[in-house]
Amino acid sequence: MAFPLWLLARKSGVFPAKRMLYLFCIPALMSLLLISLPDGGAARRLLFRALLIIDVVFIVLAFVDLMRMVPPHVFSGTRRIQRIASQGKRQKVEIEIFNHSNRSCVLALRDDLPDSFIAEPNRIDSPIAGRSRLQFIYELIGQRRGRAVLECIHLLVASPFRLWQGFYRLPVESVVDVYPDMKQIAEYDLLARTNRLNLMGLRRTRKIGQDNEFERLRDYSQDDNYKHIDWRATARRHKLTVRDFQSNQSQRILFMVDCGRMMTGTAGGISLLDHSLNAMLMLSYIALRQGDSVGMLSFSDRIHNFTPAKNGVKHINRLLNASYDQHARYVESRYDDAFLYLRSHCSKRSLVILVTNVIDEINSHQIQQYMTSLTGRHLPLGVFLRDREIFSAVDEFESRAKPGGKVTYEAAAAADILNWRRQVIRDLRHQGALAMDLFPEDLTSELINQYLQIKARHLL
Repeated sequence: MAFPLWLLARKSGVFPAKRMLYLFCIPALMSLLLISLPDGGAARRLLFRALLIIDVVFIVLAFVDLMRMVPPHVFSGTRRIQRIASQGKRQKVEIEIFNHSNRSCVLALRDDLPDSFIAEPNRIDSPIAGRSRLQFIYELIGQRRGRAVLECIHLLVASPFRLWQGFYRLPVESVVDVYPDMKQIAEYDLLARTNRLNLMGLRRTRKIGQDNEFERLRDYSQDDNYKHIDWRATARRHKLTVRDFQSNQSQRILFMVDCGRMMTGTAGGISLLDHSLNAMLMLSYIALRQGDSVGMLSFSDRIHNFTPAKNGVKHINRLLNASYDQHARYVESRYDDAFLYLRSHCSKRSLVILVTNVIDEINSHQIQQYMTSLTGRHLPLGVFLRDREIFSAVDEFESRAKPGGKVTYEAAAAADILNWRRQVIRDLRHQGALAMDLFPEDLTSELINQYLQIKARHLL
């Protein structure tokens, strides 16, 4: 008897609650008891009448509760959220729900979030009076770079007797662009002002030759030349102070970031591509501050994006916008298309930094072929990311007193792969290209040190 009522309610997004199911278990049990009683007995007739009365009462109660249900069109909502978010960082989101009817109700509220977001708390249960509003503030954490669209707000509204619950969707669209965390740039600026860049793993590089363009004043360190001491600043600050000089030659850096299947792995909970983009943005900021031009080419089985090399610190925003929505794909990378595109769009001599990974001979041969073809015209630098599990297999074998069985076979396979990687890097270096084999966690500092060394040796 309640089935047509349920069909009517379902059209408006209303479904029976657990309380109704528990309530209708009473006549169901009575029906089973009625079947077990003998026909024609007084107890059977009495139970049958009671069952009819209970059915009618429950159906009328459910119908009245359904009619008193707050409909979805009386609700409206707003969402206040920042358009730009940093990956892994918290930001506040404010949601307001307005009840335009005179009826009060109890509702549960949850925002429409993709799987790459975490909300704390992710739900609120609260009563809302008639002609009033409900405010919900939570913290949002974006775990994946890129653009996300929040289309609606989900409401779960309870009826007055809690026999029904309505699942409503309030259309409130918001767009959030999750960018890589740029906190490391702020840390670099702070450490650069206080001459403590060694805390980031950056090493001081002695320059070959003299550059005559003044950059800044800083505290004297043990390796500095006495000729660079600024005696007036020393007398004013009562501390030995030296002048820093920078190269007055604007050079060009072009990143080639592989977004294919070899960059889909993770290290420390972060994908290899995220490690690469974070290092790219950090090095780009440092190079732009020194007057160099920086560009980027991202590719997989096709060209994803190309940002021409330009100078100026504001160019970091273009690089950021070009890289924040790039994701690794399970496809084979087309190095031939990428290097052909580079040849046709970059004619001036540049430091070409290819960030990728090598896991098989076919890819390594392609990388070696196209990287060495750049020597003479450009300065190629291949950055290959290590898989920590392979190295840990060898370390675990060496640390055991009596290794055997599965550990021995895994260590032998890992050692064979490592020897092959070293041979690939040696071949690249013998043919005039630069190469680095790094763990993803060490990529940023080591890549910056390599860049500073190239600048100091005037290899470009």
